[in-house]
Formats: sequence, structure tokens, C-alpha cells
Amino acid sequence: MAGAMRTCVTAAAATPLAPSRIASASSRRGLPSISLRPANGRAPGRGVSSSSSSSSASISDSQTAVVASPPEVERDSAAEVVRRFYGGINGQDISAVEGLIADKCVYEDLIFPRPFVGREAILDFFKQFNDIIGTDLRFVIDDISEEDSTGVGVTWHLEWKGKPFPFSKGCSFYRLEVIDGKRQIM
Repeated sequence: MAGAMRTCVTAAAATPLAPSRIASASSRRGLPSISLRPANGRAPGRGVSSSSSSSSASISDSQTAVVASPPEVERDSAAEVVRRFYGGINGQDISAVEGLIADKCVYEDLIFPRPFVGREAILDFFKQFNDIIGTDLRFVIDDISEEDSTGVGVTWHLEWKGKPFPFSKGCSFYRLEVIDGKRQIM
């Protein structure tokens, strides 16, 4: 955000991860999986025979392992998902917002005594909100963070019939996760 100071702390792990942990971590983040092979080009454990029972199991170097691709991940950035959320609210299109909100999402607005918990409670709140305000009051995004795929900060203000509404500046923070291949607001 403009004028904000950012601090980035990076730490390197000294313990190497097993290939299965690397593939698991990269698929959670929507990154392509990687395969590690030693310098001789052979995958670890290939070409080893075992004959502990009457039948013998063997994997030869000529066999190829089939690896499943990670599920397709929504290509929209976290910031784009949040923009679509505000667009749906402004356009009073609750059905467009529904798929952006996770089932177990918690929406907390400090004006209200308790948070709205779960997609249905949040959608009901925004249906009532839209019924009360009509189409003349709109959220306008002033600034939005673009750097993170799991968290978004937004500064906004409200406008009434295209003019700034008094005392209506705010900021919101969103946490997003990829659930079933779709980035959703948590």
C-alpha cells in the first residue's frame, strides 16, 4: 500500500525436506511439483530387488512411474478474488460472491457485536445490506496489496451516487486459501 513500510523476514531451513514433503508443499501453494534425481540420473530406490517372500518384486530402470498432476488451481490472484468480491457486492450480485467465500469463512466487521460465521450467514448479511442500501452506495477500493497469494489488505471508502460518503473510510484484511482448486476468502 502506498506509504506503508514493509518488513520482510526470510529464513532458510537447514534440514533438507524429503521429496514427498517438497511435492506436498508445492501442490498446496499451486506450484508445479518437482522431482529430485541424483547426478547419475536414476531415481532413488530404482533397480532394487526384494525377495523376502516366495515371490520376487523388482523395479527395473526401464520402467516409468506415472505421477498424477496436481489439481488445477484457479489462476486469479488473491487481490483479483477480493476485487471480484467487492464488484459482486456493489453490483448486488450475491450469486457472484457465493463462490468466492469458503464454507467456514469468518467475516468480522467491528461495527457488529459478533462475527458472521459460515458462507450462508455472510451471504444473508450481504443480502440484507444490499436491500437496505440499494444501488446508490458503493465500495470504492483506494489501495489493495498485490504481493501475497494468501492475504490481501484493502483500503476503501464509500460513495453515495458517485460522491464520497462522509466518515466512510475503512480497511479490510482477507485471508485466502485454495480449496478444491479454487481460491476462496476464509
